[in-house]
Amino acid sequence: MQHMMETQQRVNTLIADHKRGHALAQPFYTDPDIYQLEIDRILTRNWIMVGHVSQVPNTGDFLVHEMAGESAIVTRDKDGQVQAFANVCRHRGSAICLQSRGTVRKLVCPYHGWAYDLDGRLLAARAMLDTFEPVDHSLISIPIKILGGLIFLCFCDDPPSLDDAERDLSEPLSWFGMDELKVAAEETYSIAANWKLAIENYQECYHCATSHPEYSQIHTRKVDPLRRVRLQHKMRERIPECGGGMRDIAIDFIDTFANPGQQGYGYERVALFDGFQTGSRSGEPLAPLLGTMTDFDGGASDFVIGPFTFLLAYSDHVVAYVFAPVDHGHCTCKIYWMVRADAIEGTDYNRDELIWLWDVTTQADKRIIVNNWKGVCSKYYRPGPFSKMEEMEQRFTEWVLQEIGSEHAVECRN
Repeated sequence: MQHMMETQQRVNTLIADHKRGHALAQPFYTDPDIYQLEIDRILTRNWIMVGHVSQVPNTGDFLVHEMAGESAIVTRDKDGQVQAFANVCRHRGSAICLQSRGTVRKLVCPYHGWAYDLDGRLLAARAMLDTFEPVDHSLISIPIKILGGLIFLCFCDDPPSLDDAERDLSEPLSWFGMDELKVAAEETYSIAANWKLAIENYQECYHCATSHPEYSQIHTRKVDPLRRVRLQHKMRERIPECGGGMRDIAIDFIDTFANPGQQGYGYERVALFDGFQTGSRSGEPLAPLLGTMTDFDGGASDFVIGPFTFLLAYSDHVVAYVFAPVDHGHCTCKIYWMVRADAIEGTDYNRDELIWLWDVTTQADKRIIVNNWKGVCSKYYRPGPFSKMEEMEQRFTEWVLQEIGSEHAVECRN
């Protein structure tokens, strides 16, 4: 307790010394004690996407999600409901599911054989005392929410509400038939760096022109404002005839900018360069059109739901980026590529071509982030100023400071 109080005091001092408009001080990335504060106040208190309902289509199908030392089992029970439980046996705490996914009739702990039904109820426990009550030893439920077919978990008892996100995102999610997709490919990229550096990098395109030539020839985020306005206007003119919607929602995914008690979220559609209908090498379609789309409008949609989950929806496929901390110096980036449920691999889409853009981009990002981490760990590191193209990154770092600072922390100086 005393150690935590000392850590909090040190954090409050660092926050007071933080110069607004600049990157975070070194200890926010490298100090394991500060990471422990983040676990309690950020990492286990926000929703994170862990998959799509198409990955657990039948009774007994399960998948396991791990984050910041916690592990959860997501399974479909006999009533067809998707549920989530802590991957912790109620006997002596062993992990129950040791594989990342599979199909079972019941959940059986590999240590002493305690068996649980798919709804979490304890079914069998050998040689227990006469006073033992199985009903008192069900698996511990984890909050779960399905939004447009996307499965979200939160590792706390009182998660922020997703009501606002569901209200505003249900319509744009439906344009892409999100709940009728399937996962065509998924990859997990291990990154030897603090989790915040990975998310900061994803949010800014200041580095895109120099580091991502493939992305930069397709997406317009790096172009000058006037040219981008022209491209946006051209795309918007095509949206109605292509089956999409016109309404944008400001990207306010940080809780600082969300309504009190609500998880932050956002949506917008951004133009692609002329000649590109989707995120492909040639610009040509990669898969059948999604949802209500009747043609390609020359754009791609950004969805943000919470601080860890980012989606990019083209007219023919959706890419979901999910960041998860492992420890203070390691994290993962998991990517899901989703296509229409009836699309057939080898006929309607080619897996290698489908993943090409975001695989090559993420491999480059991985190198960038690790190099960033090396520099941040140096005794010569000093927080530098953000550029005009790093506004979202700046907002993210300010939100982190807000979440880990106590209510008595001093305001950041201007």
